Amino acid sequence: MKLKDSKTFSNLARAYMGECSARARYEFCEYGFRYNGYEAIATLIDKIAYQEFNHARVLYMKLQDAEMKQVDNIDVCAGFPFKEKWDLNTNLKLLCQDELDEADAYKEFEQTAREEGFEEIADIFKMIREVEIRHAKVFESLYEQMKDKSLYKKAREVAWICPACGYVSFDKEAWEVCPLCQAKQGYCEVKLPEDLYF
Repeated sequence: MKLKDSKTFSNLARAYMGECSARARYEFCEYGFRYNGYEAIATLIDKIAYQEFNHARVLYMKLQDAEMKQVDNIDVCAGFPFKEKWDLNTNLKLLCQDELDEADAYKEFEQTAREEGFEEIADIFKMIREVEIRHAKVFESLYEQMKDKSLYKKAREVAWICPACGYVSFDKEAWEVCPLCQAKQGYCEVKLPEDLYF
């Protein structure tokens, strides 16, 4: 079976559109966090948005790899979420759910690609799925920390690092304003579980 005649080809296009949509939504949310003084969270979301861009890039290259000399148009019929609003913490919860929904779609796409004999593309879907699950865990951790007000308060002493100037303090709570450069607390690096750092 030729890729252009397969369900996998359609799934590549759907996945590409999903990644483009996710990147745009994440940039909206990144803007909201940055605007409200949460520079560190905005930076994390920006990193995830960039990873979504690279997922889209890989998928686009596979679409262009098809037997056709040029892909002019692909009709894509799929639903894309429009849930995020301007409530910061709710958005983190919604972004988590969006990532889990994408992971479910990638599981289905992987299975179809394997059934159709496109092992390399199936492996790409599998790897992207694993990353989406990791993204969901990052968003979930940030959501829980904001909800229980532990974003800048911990049960034990940790290193609080100011990315603006490099100042480090060891305490259970981050500074309100960096004593060295006067950056606000929202610039202070956010603590994620060790297995979620990137």
